[in-house]
Amino acid sequence: MNPTFPATETMNQRFSCRTFTGEPLGGAARDRLAAAAEAARTGPFGSRLRFRLLAAAPEDEGALKRLGTYGTIRGLSAFLAGAVQTGPRCREDFGYVMEGLVLEATALGLGTCWVGGTFTRGTFARRLSASRGERLPAVTAVGVIPDRASAEEGLVRRRVGGSRRKPWEDLFFDASVAARPGAPSPAPLPAAEAGPWADPLEMVRRAPSASNRQPWRVVKDGSRWHFYLRRTPGYPPRFAVFLLGVDDLQQVDMGIAMCHFELAAREKGLAGQWVDRPPARGPAGEPWEYSATWEA
Repeated sequence: MNPTFPATETMNQRFSCRTFTGEPLGGAARDRLAAAAEAARTGPFGSRLRFRLLAAAPEDEGALKRLGTYGTIRGLSAFLAGAVQTGPRCREDFGYVMEGLVLEATALGLGTCWVGGTFTRGTFARRLSASRGERLPAVTAVGVIPDRASAEEGLVRRRVGGSRRKPWEDLFFDASVAARPGAPSPAPLPAAEAGPWADPLEMVRRAPSASNRQPWRVVKDGSRWHFYLRRTPGYPPRFAVFLLGVDDLQQVDMGIAMCHFELAAREKGLAGQWVDRPPARGPAGEPWEYSATWEA
């Protein structure tokens, strides 16, 4: 991923915008975002992806409202929609790449809102000519923010929202102190001991997630950072899975967290890459699912 925008600044500016002006996207912004979407072909685990910037149709607002979990989105201009070939870690790849496009849109001054659900069937699947082996876990609404006051209000909400995120000690851990007598396993990683990695971890903490569940857990293990999914019990609700066909959005969330971590790390000149290298011993007594490792 090679962003053309300041990563940390853009992550702090992004907010979930549910009201747009309805105006068509400006030519330069539209062309740049459309080109970025067309160029997004694969994620860190190699899943095959296809993304397009689609003009909104009159029936789209009603279709999103019927999902019943995101409130009303008004004044749609366009959507970022994508399909991923079904396979191992395909949802993580999808979330990683889609969030990169969301940040691209934010840097262009556009409003965005992630909408997860089921899009494997219906109008979005038809517009993308999705095959039987592809999934559409989410779309992102894109549009013109009504006015500067709305944008500034969204930025304030974003900053305040940081205080509603889970505290640092609930999300980030240090494998090297897990064996100390009386310490939890793994032990929390103090922010003061994260060194240059504090900013990338903070960008993970502030990343968007479905229903703001923040399912990611990160364990420092020497020069490696292991990412785990800590599933939220009862989420998504069973009716949403069986009646609405809602996809596994918490795996998508893990891809979003990986995107934030990598972009913030690279902005600070911290080298590394994603690998599939789970530790020999995972967190003791924790119901966490291994996702990926950033190897510095």
